Amino acid sequence: MKTLPPSLADVISQIKRCEARYGAQARHRLDNLTKPIGSLGRLEILAIQMFSIYSGNIPLPLHRGVYVFVADHGVAAEGVSAYPREVTAQMVRNFLSGGAAINVLARLHGAALTVIDVGVDAEFEGIPGLECAKVRRGSRNMRREPALSQGELAGALEVGIRMASRASENGEHLVAVGEMGIGNTTSASAITSLITKLPPGEVTGRGTGLDMAGKNRKLNIIRRSLKLHFDSAGATPEPLEILRCVGGLEIAAMTGFIIAAAAKQMAIVCDGFISTAAAAVAFTIAPEIQEYLFAGHCSDEPGHRHLLKYLGLTPILNLGMRLGEGTGAVLAMPVIESAVRVFTEMATFSSAGVSKADE
Repeated sequence: MKTLPPSLADVISQIKRCEARYGAQARHRLDNLTKPIGSLGRLEILAIQMFSIYSGNIPLPLHRGVYVFVADHGVAAEGVSAYPREVTAQMVRNFLSGGAAINVLARLHGAALTVIDVGVDAEFEGIPGLECAKVRRGSRNMRREPALSQGELAGALEVGIRMASRASENGEHLVAVGEMGIGNTTSASAITSLITKLPPGEVTGRGTGLDMAGKNRKLNIIRRSLKLHFDSAGATPEPLEILRCVGGLEIAAMTGFIIAAAAKQMAIVCDGFISTAAAAVAFTIAPEIQEYLFAGHCSDEPGHRHLLKYLGLTPILNLGMRLGEGTGAVLAMPVIESAVRVFTEMATFSSAGVSKADE
């Protein structure tokens, strides 16, 4: 795909850079709150970023949403996961019945949950609550052929763009990006290797709990897939070509969502390895999105830290998690709102009649 799909190109043209003056204004206020300068640590950095994203007018209360994109992967046929492919569809039903970890955390932290079927290899007729946006029933096996056609890639990107528009229409200010799909750490590892230019062995982990033999099999599949599609030295392949050949429908949809959410001036919280791989693709296409991104946590998957370095993001939490579903991102949301609340609600030295240092 040598050129961007028209809808994506149009969305990218709408992304506004955050103005430096808002960061300066936020720093000035933080330094005049009733506390030693810098004493709130990273909360201050988060507050500055939120103030900049919202051009000096942070909307309160912060309405939260979490979008879980779900799809199957053809590469699962190569035995790259400890779980059978059927688990993807089973987990969709679990999401919709309220029994997954993301359901618990979304309820607890007041994040409206939307589950989007971008490409599950199953039908869900008669099940309420599911956003049906299936592009095809799972990607193709990237070990044998490109995972997606150009049309399918464009369709998945468009799903993400539509969901970001819906989030904006719903008045959501802070959105989490999550996923589910058996085999998707294989795709994310391949994407990470290509984007960061690191060997697959450095960015590939055990995913859903593979033993060492399973991990080695997975690594072999990734190496063969990269050789099949990108067997040439030199420049990094185009990001959309990476997505098309070794990506997945839910990863492509998250890429579109992240770009479109930035265009809508929303704060975006990435979850773990998979959603951050989508963010890395989005960043490679449109670097200006970086100002709108937060890293919810640092996954236990080895490739995640390399993606965070590539994106220039520092994770808010580090809990050794590797579940996905948007769980780490939703857990980080109260920290972000805490930063905003102390920024907006604390008294200044002058308003409280408190003396500054050395006064």
